[in-house]
Amino acid sequence: MVSPAIAPPDARTLNAWRRWGYRLLPGDLFSYVLHMRPAEWPIMAGHTLLGYVLAVGVGGVLHGQQLAEALRALVIWVVFLNGGTLAINSVFDRDEGDIGYLNAPPPLPRYLLHVSLALLLGGQLLALTLPAGFQIAYAICFVLSLLYSVPPFRFKAVAGVDWLINMWGFGTLTPYAAWAATGRPLDVGYGLILLAFCPLFAGLYPLTQLYQFEEDRRRGDRTLALILGMRLSLRVATVCTVLAFALLTSAAVLLDVGTKGYAIVVPLVLWLMVLVPWLLRHDHWSPAQHQRGMYRALAAWAVTDLTVLFVFAT
Repeated sequence: MVSPAIAPPDARTLNAWRRWGYRLLPGDLFSYVLHMRPAEWPIMAGHTLLGYVLAVGVGGVLHGQQLAEALRALVIWVVFLNGGTLAINSVFDRDEGDIGYLNAPPPLPRYLLHVSLALLLGGQLLALTLPAGFQIAYAICFVLSLLYSVPPFRFKAVAGVDWLINMWGFGTLTPYAAWAATGRPLDVGYGLILLAFCPLFAGLYPLTQLYQFEEDRRRGDRTLALILGMRLSLRVATVCTVLAFALLTSAAVLLDVGTKGYAIVVPLVLWLMVLVPWLLRHDHWSPAQHQRGMYRALAAWAVTDLTVLFVFAT
């Protein structure tokens, strides 16, 4: 957990953004920020705000309806919960190679565990300023974060359990949190939309592990992707993705969105354009190619979020 006071030069001079960060926050201070992986925050923020826009509609957003609550929920969920979760994950993973949203991670700052726990606990206290649904969602994900990374549980190393935690935590509870922050009750139609992101993330999750096969194997982690193997992981991802779009289609029928519902085909096609070539050629791909495949899947996820807003945000 204790690291040298000065990180290796390549960790601090990797790019202009990092050099600027270490000038602004000298010593190990910027390393704390990096281990919160702010590169993921825009993706997390977008998926969180999806629930807010669905709850109040486009008109409600334009009129600033419950905007203060939504922004407070966003900061609590993205910075405190997600940032704290990724930081505590770094503490116990001790990755040396590239990890998701952080290439060439700097050595762990001495008090990273303390900072990560302070973020998670502080977020739970701040959650008390929002409706009960948000408080409960935060509490569930807080507990799941600890179970996911911290020994003796460390469920991220238990294939299948790690998958379940992520599909519910990121997939469904994240947009639900922003929905709950508005205080609006959740009906069946919109519940199906939020539920659809559970299998969608179930499909995305093994894709995030394929480029870390060797490092996970060296560390002794039995990740879902390692247990399934690359081919079956990609097949599972494809089936889960199709299931997610079946749920979105059901929601479109139930909510009677009309011809706008046909737009759901667009992100489905994008997902298949990522998954099918990956499935056919994975045997010949390098870790760097698998990593690029993961980022293409994340782009398809972003398009899915935008399409859901177009179809369902009235």
